[in-house]
Amino acid sequence: MRKRVVVLGSTGSIGMAALDVIRRFPGQFKVVGLSAHRDGARLAAQAREFRPEAVCLTDESAAVEYGRTLAKATSVMLEGADGIETLAAWPSADLVLNAVVGLAGLPASVAALSHGKQLALANKESLVAAGRLLMRLAEEKDGVIIPVDSEHSAIWQCLAAAGRARPRRLILTASGGPFYGRRADELAAVGPEQALRHPTWSMGPKVTIDSATLMNKGFEVLEAAALFDMPLDRIDVLIHRQSAVHSLIELDDGALIAQLGAPDMRLPIAYALSYPERLPGDWPRLDLAELGALTFAKPKRGEFPCLDLAYQAGERGGGLPAALTGADEVAVDAFLTRRLAFSDIAPLLIKVAARCERLPGDTLADIIAAGEAGARTARELLKDYAPPGMEVSR
Repeated sequence: MRKRVVVLGSTGSIGMAALDVIRRFPGQFKVVGLSAHRDGARLAAQAREFRPEAVCLTDESAAVEYGRTLAKATSVMLEGADGIETLAAWPSADLVLNAVVGLAGLPASVAALSHGKQLALANKESLVAAGRLLMRLAEEKDGVIIPVDSEHSAIWQCLAAAGRARPRRLILTASGGPFYGRRADELAAVGPEQALRHPTWSMGPKVTIDSATLMNKGFEVLEAAALFDMPLDRIDVLIHRQSAVHSLIELDDGALIAQLGAPDMRLPIAYALSYPERLPGDWPRLDLAELGALTFAKPKRGEFPCLDLAYQAGERGGGLPAALTGADEVAVDAFLTRRLAFSDIAPLLIKVAARCERLPGDTLADIIAAGEAGARTARELLKDYAPPGMEVSR
């Protein structure tokens, strides 16, 4: 039987890569649901190709604009935040791939796990903000969380290779982004065009900017702590410019197990879709002889304050990780729209964290409220920062 799949965020980079994998293996997978935020034209094209049972546009104005077009390609048209939760719990689905960007993806993760689905999770904010809640829910409802991020997929695969051995340490690799090695005073004038030029990966704009600040890696540390039940002080980050080693684990006897591969998201996506089997993918392969060398270095923490900030948020817990994710969405959007300098992203987030460090985070309502508080605080603080090339008027 074909595995029946819902792809949330199907018009983004991860969603499109997932559909490319599914397209290559029509005998293995059947798409039963697709969702997008506002890209109705692309969603309609996907719906015509894959003929899902249901589609959802979360932007209600886009749903009105494209509703008639989408209705011709599917049986059920959903819209809004409620619609994506309905799709995440779709009765015929075996697996839900959540590639929604930001905290907006959290309710869908909860819905999928609450209905006992396999959850292939690319929405890192779900675990950053609500890791304990989601892991507990998966255990209670017999749901499964399968990581899609290349780093967490790598750890998942390394743990499978280690068998019953418990890892002593997890090591996440980071490319360092486009500005690695640049002095802080050189970054004040960089614009979105430069920051979006990731040296090895092709990703969406939000993740690419977070990669440049290393906030993305900080969030991945918090993800790993939740997914693999590992204390933060036993999760390390190494700068690895070649992006060939996706992550490593260290065992008690000192052995290191690493997962290597080309920097192509189709590999971890395919593994998540087909787990526990592997698909014979024809995507690019890693040629170590051509690569020539693998280098590793500890990140200079002063150059990447967002990485330390993420560790601190994880240690303090409560609603602070959720607040930080909400604030980061605002800060990145402000940078991409030229309302905030790149060098001001970290200072803004540090101020938000100071104001939001005591927020509760026990329930889903707490977590959502904390995320909203972080976003609101970031918007309030934006007035204290001048757009690039301008001075703040006092």
